[in-house]
Amino acid sequence: MKLLVANRGEIAVRVLRTARELGIPTVAVYSTADADTLAVDLADEAVCIGPPAARDSYLNIANVLGAAEITGCDAIHPGYGFLSENADFARACADAGITFVGPSPEVMERMGDKIQAKAAAREAGLPVLEGSDGPVSDVAAALEAAERAGYPVLLKAAAGGGGKGMRRVERPGDLAQAFEVAQREAEAAFSDGDLYVERLLEGARHVEIQVMADGLGGALVCGDRECSIQRRHQKLIEEAPAPHLPDATRTAMQQAALRAVKAWNYRSAGTLEFLVDAKGDFFFLELNARLQVEHPVTELVTGLDLVAEQLHVAAGGLLSRTGIAEANGHAIECRINAEDPSRDFRPGAGRLDDYRIAQGPGVRVDTHCEPGEAIPPHYDSLLGKLCVWASDRPKAIARLRRALHETSITGIPTTLPLLVDIAHDAPFVEGRYTTSYLTDREAHLPTLQQAARAS
Repeated sequence: MKLLVANRGEIAVRVLRTARELGIPTVAVYSTADADTLAVDLADEAVCIGPPAARDSYLNIANVLGAAEITGCDAIHPGYGFLSENADFARACADAGITFVGPSPEVMERMGDKIQAKAAAREAGLPVLEGSDGPVSDVAAALEAAERAGYPVLLKAAAGGGGKGMRRVERPGDLAQAFEVAQREAEAAFSDGDLYVERLLEGARHVEIQVMADGLGGALVCGDRECSIQRRHQKLIEEAPAPHLPDATRTAMQQAALRAVKAWNYRSAGTLEFLVDAKGDFFFLELNARLQVEHPVTELVTGLDLVAEQLHVAAGGLLSRTGIAEANGHAIECRINAEDPSRDFRPGAGRLDDYRIAQGPGVRVDTHCEPGEAIPPHYDSLLGKLCVWASDRPKAIARLRRALHETSITGIPTTLPLLVDIAHDAPFVEGRYTTSYLTDREAHLPTLQQAARAS
């Protein structure tokens, strides 16, 4: 196998390192904005695939496949984001005789459409939230579905996630305007304006199940992750395992995930995302048919290398183990983003004057950045992931505080000050928080208090 990594930043570095350990020759692709990055240095070969704009480089299927062809690659790992869940790209790889390291195009297509994904979940026996059975064609249909589900509801884009094309609706009189805005957003983000209606679960937790499957009958549940601390529906801190999750709920979710991936004949890494209410009842949200940003916490508590498993399965191999993996200890991941919490998490760009990330026992850092590096404005704001592991959650929190204290980043605003605040905040320390954590705690977290005063 010769592997092309069709991505950039910390995930490209992550994949390249595992490939090196496995003795697999590698090729990095890069835009002109990324010519001097760590991924380019680590790969055996590197090919420029276009100018900075993602549509002309990392999202340009012809250019990515062209780079694979001229370098003689027979496999492509897409990382996450960009082309990782693009069924057309997976098919184009197959047509070119190149192995796509991920699920089949058919599975990606079905799971990439949130309505089809919910139908597949129902067929596999997973609980789902009340709402429309399919896309709602107009405001009248949305009103009818919302009345059946019960307010408040969410209008959600069928073709994507990440909070784009999503609007909360409290009452019937608000729906028409929300429908217009959500549809316009969905069309701009995904070239598909289809929306569906879903009951809004108040005070819920966001818990997900990591799975690996070989498409040959073997499936492995790699435990669960708590992902409730979010801004704009984007995760900020993740933990494995989820704290204070009832044993019965954890077991039921893991068994449900195992049944589902077998029923779907799934292959490669994937994540089933659920909402969990105060009673411990859980509801399927979506399947992310790729490696997740937060996969390191799962690796830390299971001892698995999920990228190595992906590459092994892509080459036609069987999983190294199946069933349900046990968690050892506790892991926490903090995403360090080039965003300003005092300005509603506005992304920033510029030069990193200082970039010193903690090291030491039980600390893992996934990053592509170095001091003096220019951070371009064209891509995701993630600079790196600071992860810690310890034998239990209190020790992991103590280690996280130490690691955050040792970390110093200057030159551009980052989420680091807010992460420090959260690591000392009582609801986080107690492990009892929901997806409304940041909204609920705005008056209590110093970094967000500054934001309130600034406004």
